[in-house]
Amino acid sequence: MRIRRQTVEHPFGTLKSWMGSTHFQMKTLKHVRTEASLHILAYNFKRLVAIPGVPAMIAAIQT
Repeated sequence: MRIRRQTVEHPFGTLKSWMGSTHFQMKTLKHVRTEASLHILAYNFKRLVAIPGVPAMIAAIQT
């Protein structure tokens, strides 16, 4: 269990480092949910550009 508690999944670790800390800037569940959604959307776009590339992303958007 000690190792399990220390292990952080890569996306969550990346999002936490982007946020600069372990807490959200907004208050209330509605606003925190929105903030988390925006962070996840940005993470997904960054991965989309990094893995398949920009031409593949543009082709996917056009279809």
